[in-house]
Amino acid sequence: MNSPASSSSRRPRPWGTVGAGLAAVAACAVCCAGPLLALLGGIGAASALASFWVPALAVVTGAATVGAYVLHRRRRAAACETTAGPVDLGLPAVGAARDEHVR
Repeated sequence: MNSPASSSSRRPRPWGTVGAGLAAVAACAVCCAGPLLALLGGIGAASALASFWVPALAVVTGAATVGAYVLHRRRRAAACETTAGPVDLGLPAVGAARDEHVR
């Protein structure tokens, strides 16, 4: 004889646990939505600002490159300039050393 299953022999359905889990997920979403949206808004604002600064940065980089090239050419030209006439190297003369030793 098969007796109908009693209510105590059935598995309990975890609807209470699932409901509590869904409530926790919803509370977390409501709690964290503001900071997450602020973070995404900040990233968007920074990228919008960067879209204007990147071309300006390219112009500044080009100007710095041209300026460095001009300075390099000027210094190179100044280094190649010479003065006319003999240049004192600060070394003792060979003949003067013999004269002092002979005396």
